Amino acid sequence: MRGACLRLFLGLVLLAGAAAAETPAQRHEAGRSLYNYRCYFCHGYSGDARTLAATYLAPPPTDFTRADPARLTPPAIVAVLEGGRPGTAMQSFRGILGAEDMARLAEFVAAEFVERKAVNTRYHIPENGWTDHARYEIAFPFAKGEIPLSRSWESLTPEQAAGKRLYLSACVSCHDRGARAEDAVDWEGRPLSYPRNHYSPADPPLDAVTSASPYAKHDVPKKIRGLSREEKRGERLFLGNCAFCHGADGTGRNWIGAFLEPHPRNLTDPAVMAGMSRQRLIAAIRDGIPGTSMPAWKSVFDDAQIRAVAAYVNRAFHPLAKE
Repeated sequence: MRGACLRLFLGLVLLAGAAAAETPAQRHEAGRSLYNYRCYFCHGYSGDARTLAATYLAPPPTDFTRADPARLTPPAIVAVLEGGRPGTAMQSFRGILGAEDMARLAEFVAAEFVERKAVNTRYHIPENGWTDHARYEIAFPFAKGEIPLSRSWESLTPEQAAGKRLYLSACVSCHDRGARAEDAVDWEGRPLSYPRNHYSPADPPLDAVTSASPYAKHDVPKKIRGLSREEKRGERLFLGNCAFCHGADGTGRNWIGAFLEPHPRNLTDPAVMAGMSRQRLIAAIRDGIPGTSMPAWKSVFDDAQIRAVAAYVNRAFHPLAKE
């Protein structure tokens, strides 16, 4: 027993020494890793909240680059991480992140985005699933906003056109420029963003599921015949809004859904959907679900639109229970 206690004591001493040995640079990069895994899809790679997710949320996520450094300090950020922000999609990370990781994350956001307004360039690394990211360089001008999406296809070179197709098929969710007014682009972006691990410029541009990562198959909409008018309306609304987190196939196993904690509800799982009635689902869509990333849609959809989404879920993914 005494030997076991001694080993435990020595282990704790070693852990304390390891924590104390963490350099400021290592702590900063640890915060970056946490941000790139937990926060980027709403707040943007560079903290400016210019993502497709941000355009769906009301109120929108905080743009850290416009925040007042005197007010958005590391302790203030930790307070939000611990308690969330009521009335928004920002939920508490208590139980998901420990106190030390919250501190690392808060210090990174405050230093990198609030104070320095820096551009985060270290997300697309092999550890995050992006092997040889340079393969996608034909899409970079669109992801960086160097070529506006509103530029006509006819005016693009063949390489630029291929880059635009790749951008719209694999980069748009996280690199969307928020439909900037100066761009005045009229387009419908499918909520996709995943590493196309075997991509080459010769791949078919939009629906090449075989060349993409395992996440791609969950962004392929179901083909259902005989939908009613209400169900067709719900299909359009679901694919244009709900599929961002739940996936086009309703499983929540798409690239973005995989990052969210807790994961979005798998609308196809009988165990998960057991007892889910139409009225319960309508209430969840309308009012959101506390403690999750499911926001209230009542300021986005009217009652008829919410009913249409519920009708589509009932038809496409799992029959809803009767009251």
